Amino acid sequence: MAAPTVEYTIGGVKIQFPCKAYPSQLAMMNSIVRGLNHGQHCLLESPTGSGKSLALLCSTLAWQQAQYVAPPSEPKSQSLASRLSEKLKTSSPTSDRGKDDDDFQQHKKRIRTPATEQKVKMSGYFVLLCVPQSPLVSCSLCPCAMAKGGQKAAEGKSSKDAKKKQVPKIFFGTRTHKQITQVTHELKRTLYSSTPMTILSSRDHTCVHPDVVPHSNRNERCKELLEAKNGMTCRFKNGVHKMQDQNTLQWVHGLHQAWDIEDLVGLGGRLRACSYYAARDLMQDACIVFCPYNYLLDPLIRESMQINLDGQIVILDEAHNIEDCARESASYTLNRPQLLSAREELDGMVTHNIRPSHHEPLRAFCCSLLKYAVLAERDFETSCKVWDGREVLGLFYTMGITADTFGMLQKHLEAALEKEERVGLVNGREETVEVSTISSATSSVLKSLFMVLDFLFRDKSRFAEDYRVALQQSYMWTVAPDVPDPQGFFTRPNRRRPGARSKALVYTLSFWCLNPAVAFSDLSGRVRCIVLTSGTLSPMGSFSSELGVKFSIQLEASHVISKSQVWVGTLGSGPQGRKLCATFQHAETYAFQDEVGALLLRVCQAVGRGVLCFLPSYKMLDKLCDRWTNTGLWNKLEERKTVIKEPRGGGKGDFDELLQIYYDAIRISGEATGDRALLMAVCRGKVSEGLDFTDDNARAVVTIGIPFPNIKDLQVELKMKYNDQHCKARGLLSGSRWYEIQAYRALNQALGRCIRHKNDWGALILVDERFGNNPNRYISGLSKWVRNLVKHHDTFGAAMQSLVCFSQCQQGAGERHGAASQPFNSTDIMPPASLSPVTVEELSSCHPSQSPSTDSLLWATVHNTTASQASAPNTQLEVPRSWVHPETAGSTGVIFIFMYIHIDILLNKFCGGSWSTLRGLIGVSVDN
Repeated sequence: MAAPTVEYTIGGVKIQFPCKAYPSQLAMMNSIVRGLNHGQHCLLESPTGSGKSLALLCSTLAWQQAQYVAPPSEPKSQSLASRLSEKLKTSSPTSDRGKDDDDFQQHKKRIRTPATEQKVKMSGYFVLLCVPQSPLVSCSLCPCAMAKGGQKAAEGKSSKDAKKKQVPKIFFGTRTHKQITQVTHELKRTLYSSTPMTILSSRDHTCVHPDVVPHSNRNERCKELLEAKNGMTCRFKNGVHKMQDQNTLQWVHGLHQAWDIEDLVGLGGRLRACSYYAARDLMQDACIVFCPYNYLLDPLIRESMQINLDGQIVILDEAHNIEDCARESASYTLNRPQLLSAREELDGMVTHNIRPSHHEPLRAFCCSLLKYAVLAERDFETSCKVWDGREVLGLFYTMGITADTFGMLQKHLEAALEKEERVGLVNGREETVEVSTISSATSSVLKSLFMVLDFLFRDKSRFAEDYRVALQQSYMWTVAPDVPDPQGFFTRPNRRRPGARSKALVYTLSFWCLNPAVAFSDLSGRVRCIVLTSGTLSPMGSFSSELGVKFSIQLEASHVISKSQVWVGTLGSGPQGRKLCATFQHAETYAFQDEVGALLLRVCQAVGRGVLCFLPSYKMLDKLCDRWTNTGLWNKLEERKTVIKEPRGGGKGDFDELLQIYYDAIRISGEATGDRALLMAVCRGKVSEGLDFTDDNARAVVTIGIPFPNIKDLQVELKMKYNDQHCKARGLLSGSRWYEIQAYRALNQALGRCIRHKNDWGALILVDERFGNNPNRYISGLSKWVRNLVKHHDTFGAAMQSLVCFSQCQQGAGERHGAASQPFNSTDIMPPASLSPVTVEELSSCHPSQSPSTDSLLWATVHNTTASQASAPNTQLEVPRSWVHPETAGSTGVIFIFMYIHIDILLNKFCGGSWSTLRGLIGVSVDN
């Protein structure tokens, strides 16, 4: 049962929220409702840990619910003056109360009489039990329609379908399946947890067939079973009807609340039904559909999943990488072996007279592309050759491929992809099955090539200038297979090690889309509203120009934490005073690598629990680890913390295992784990995307350098030139500005691993002298909540002193958190037996130490406070006499007196009795 909710009315929509909303959540919900009401696109940044997912879910689902019960005709918008005038008229006793409500009148639902209608909860929505005369809503939307039979039931069903078409579905896309799990967990907390839903996923995440799960390529094995190639079909697919209906799923199988993909997979295993196809079938009646957002951007995946976005609501969460994803969705890369394989298969189809009229043109297309690529290879002067889109269209014209002939080729491909019905023995019985005529590999190559060509020829080739085609030569390591001798024996010379590798020359043909607006054009002109949101969208200026979408509503929300809960500082030098600038030239030197290692060791000594360290690339990570291993610094780090290194590749299981080792080291303290754990990771890597390092899992995040993309990467170079070419005509960012923004987004994403909720705390340490030398350039790209807190430290010692003070203060506050609501009692700190009277005059004679430190500020606070609070100089205070002896009358003694006696003064007079406010007061005093 959902917890008691708080109701907010925003833009005429009643939103049931599971708790009192933060200001940032109210700002987000207000922006979303405005966008939905007016069909405008939204660009919203809200820091991680500020309740962004709850605000997204509650506002969109509440708006969707309101559409089911809203009158069919909406009142025209009025000016503020006209609404005020009408309000004055309606305030008269003789005014007509039956007119349409405006924003200043009581909502209709609040005065609705129960004689005609009742509000009930069904499937997570408040719908109306209405009488047939109700003008507000069709009877098909209430439970009474289920009891009607005959012609009325049919009419009710058709009326329901017509009504449903008018209410948009919500497509909620996020980057990874793990993030979908987090979002559905948040949905379960809300009053909308019973909303009909589904989660679209791949077979790798949803297949439950015991013969398919062990295979590395589940897609191929699944298709083999569906086509009954070995005389066996998929019995799980035949049982999908058991769980493909929303009502059955909720009321028969018990998935009343929001569920995760694991819940559906578990149900499919128990019912022996296919959860992959069930999730797709559930989309028909679902009100909200969760999926990775490349399912919504990639035209091939949309077609395969039968996703129709016309008039729908599209939410793209964690959308900081949406530009890259959109470009990749409209791009394609293939190598010569793939193209040769497709041509050979089509050769076989024509030779065996299988649909020759359709396969012959496709074979000719592959032959022309191969011939063109072979001729181009002869012109190689470097390792690559690049053409722009217009040049490629000219080359296709010489092959006989134009906009008109391409339309004919598309029809041939559609016919070639149609499955044939064949009769054969399936599970011992003669059955008819549908079989593909060409393999899935050839099908994938042809469909991907035709997808790119469709963009190139679309609308009189208006996207041609957005493409670059590159033919590259590279080397790939291959393992030479063992060859048997004439007698059939395998022999291997003793000197030859097993699995010897050799280099093979490989040619790849890449169709790169440099404009994300190409793929986004399929969405922006069709959907009702696009909501792009993330905790790290900054800088936000590029999204509108890059995506070709006008974001009328934009928001940069503030964080929910107080300033005292986060320490943000830049360091331009290390413990030895060496300048730290992580450019390529400096990062290759041993001096830089040793200084960074010493800095990281000091940070690990200053901050307990979990520490994350992000580097710009895997190459730098490997270089630093090798150097520290040789110098012995790696052993010192391991003596202090358990050190985990993010792997460059490997399977998901291996990465999850390493991550669990890190979490276990944080959770289990002892001599074996030292002072918890350190995780070495890479910006844009697995650790920086979508993982939740709450509380002790990340008490500090250290970033080394600025993670600019590889300037030597051909695609990056072409993108920068493309932006420079079109920046004035299309309003794009310059190439250099675009290049910098990619670095800031990656940096913000890494920094966002820390501070995951309102009570969390942590330190963000940015290591590079460029932050301090040119803050206007490098700090401006950080997220709003980070850049407002950044402090530049001139020396490493001063930064570490401030960091230690912050860490100890926060740890002490955490230990006292449970007693924060208890009244302060001085005897809790020191028993009465150890106290002796001290006068204010004696206390006033204490002075702080000569060295400037935070003690001086504390002494000044104590000295002034005690003098103002004491009624006479001889007023006696009960403290340990040793604290004010001449030899101990320095700053430390005064600090103890302050903490012991006068903390109650600050608590009650200045902080309202709040420990957290006092902690903030001290933090501000120390920092300032």
